[in-house]
Amino acid sequence: MITAHWFYHRDTRPGYLVAGPEPENPSCRTVVALVPPLDLRLYFNHRYTYNVAMLEKGLVQIYTGHGKGKTTAAFGSALRAAGQGNKVLIYQFLKPASLDIGERFALQLGAVRIRVETLDVPWDMSGSLDDEKAVIKIQDAISDALKRITQTAEKRFYDVLILDEIVFCLSEGLAKFEDVKNLIDKRDSAVEIILTGRGATAELMELADLVTEMKNIKHPFDKGQPARRGIEY
Repeated sequence: MITAHWFYHRDTRPGYLVAGPEPENPSCRTVVALVPPLDLRLYFNHRYTYNVAMLEKGLVQIYTGHGKGKTTAAFGSALRAAGQGNKVLIYQFLKPASLDIGERFALQLGAVRIRVETLDVPWDMSGSLDDEKAVIKIQDAISDALKRITQTAEKRFYDVLILDEIVFCLSEGLAKFEDVKNLIDKRDSAVEIILTGRGATAELMELADLVTEMKNIKHPFDKGQPARRGIEY
């Protein structure tokens, strides 16, 4: 039989990926696909050096609202930016590394200039807000993370910074508005910032150049459809 679970690892040839069934099951017939490395010279040239600002002026974008698509839109923006030679950092709040998230896995396999980091502190979206100890722990961790990201923005280590779910963190009091404003104010002028999450306040939106609200018109969750691997996560 052929297992439906696939793994990825580095081939002995530099830059190659091998895809096939899980090696732990010796009864599985081996199916292997070689994916050749991308020739990055097709995408990047001498203009895309570390010290060159890709954007003349970085703006602030917010994707908010109760509809699906906020993180999806941000990751799409990240791919577009990376495809044009920008260096991108995606920092995910409230989504620890233990979560099975498809977009993170996909970026780990690719050759795009996108780095994904996560605030690796345990968090349960359905119950942690009622846990005082968990709230205090996440507040401290978020504050520290924003300080580090601010330093990154000041030195323009990345052209585009995406703070996934930081808007929700602000709306629930897990992050401080002053910390986010400080990041926006102190960033290098060529750094673009994208903030996602439901519950954007008027005060936060005032800092942005672009605000898109995802409105939930109809959702399969309303009929009891559970989240689907590869679509919702």
